[in-house]
Amino acid sequence: MTVDDVARAAHAVHDPSVADDEVLHHEERVQRGAHPLAYPALRALRNRPAVRVPGLGVVVSDAATAREVLLDTECFSKIGPGSPADLWTPVLGPSVLLNMEGAEHAALRRTLTPLFTPSSVRALTATRSERLDRLAARLLAGENVDLVPVVGDLAGSLICHLVGLGDTGDTVRDQLRRAQEIVGLVRLHRRGLTRSQVARARAVLDELSEPARAAYRDGGTQTVPGRMRELGLSEREAMGAVGAFVLTGTETVQSFVPRLVAITHDAGVLDRLLLTPPSDRWRGRVVEEALRTAVPTPVMLRSVTAEREVAGVRVRPGDRVVIVTISCCRGAGPFDPGREADPAVRHLWFGAGPHFCLGMPLAMAQIDSALAALAPVAAAGRPVSVVRRRVARRVLIPAYRELVVTA
Repeated sequence: MTVDDVARAAHAVHDPSVADDEVLHHEERVQRGAHPLAYPALRALRNRPAVRVPGLGVVVSDAATAREVLLDTECFSKIGPGSPADLWTPVLGPSVLLNMEGAEHAALRRTLTPLFTPSSVRALTATRSERLDRLAARLLAGENVDLVPVVGDLAGSLICHLVGLGDTGDTVRDQLRRAQEIVGLVRLHRRGLTRSQVARARAVLDELSEPARAAYRDGGTQTVPGRMRELGLSEREAMGAVGAFVLTGTETVQSFVPRLVAITHDAGVLDRLLLTPPSDRWRGRVVEEALRTAVPTPVMLRSVTAEREVAGVRVRPGDRVVIVTISCCRGAGPFDPGREADPAVRHLWFGAGPHFCLGMPLAMAQIDSALAALAPVAAAGRPVSVVRRRVARRVLIPAYRELVVTA
């Protein structure tokens, strides 16, 4: 099967369940808006656990197979031809978790782990954006509110905290825009960035990291870069970690929270979700199911370092494995919080093994902050409804460009 074969198959893709499912119908629009060619082409292969596509790599669409690949770090690496390192090393440098393996990766991860303890996460999310604080009042006053910029301010506040900037509205929006510029250069079909794109990304990231560098040199526990210095990170490691958090964590949360609201609204459970305490098991299952349905990271990449079989397909050193996370997770069925989680799928959207997302506690805390901001509306007996939505076009992380809600 060639890339052209996949493209032709994509045009023939028709999943009857999508047309009959309100949640999947809108989520398909979000995915196709982001990747109008790559998404349907990859989804056309969803019924084959693994298949080699010349020019692309070995495409994996089965959750159990994907988990095996992610856990086998001796044979499948984040560094090497076609790996995430091809994209991020020229921008972030060689010493960030995104492009490391083995003992060095484990050591850096251990060093960074204290930043994501419950107390550290509470400190990171303590700074609330003005838009988020005013959200419930605006809705209860009868306004229609676009959630996308509101959640953007939440993500931007975290960026400011990470890089040591003061949390002002203009600063938040400017830093968020700059982070999005870098992420926006990446495409699913692209193995690396061009020289001019690397230069542009490094220039933006250097400017974004300038206050972080100053905070690192000042030291102290009041800023994240200062804490990194106290934890023993070199300045280069700290700046790489800040860059990685800014580029990967904030974009995921910003894209997912409006989709969470849309998914639960379309499924008819949004108001119950807002009224349910964070510790409730059902609420946790709703958020997990929304993550499984949306899959904020639609594709994961690995480079093959030793001969292996992947679901019957022989792979050799230098091959690229393309894990289509969206197919692996969607294979468990439509959105259904009442169903027990499939062990092969559970949390696969955050990865598996040594590279499981270190920032997951922070992402979940930000999700809780957004839901808490909407909770007073439901508590007042005013159902939250989605009245208008537009999908974002040609972006790396599928998202809504606009999601307007009303009470």
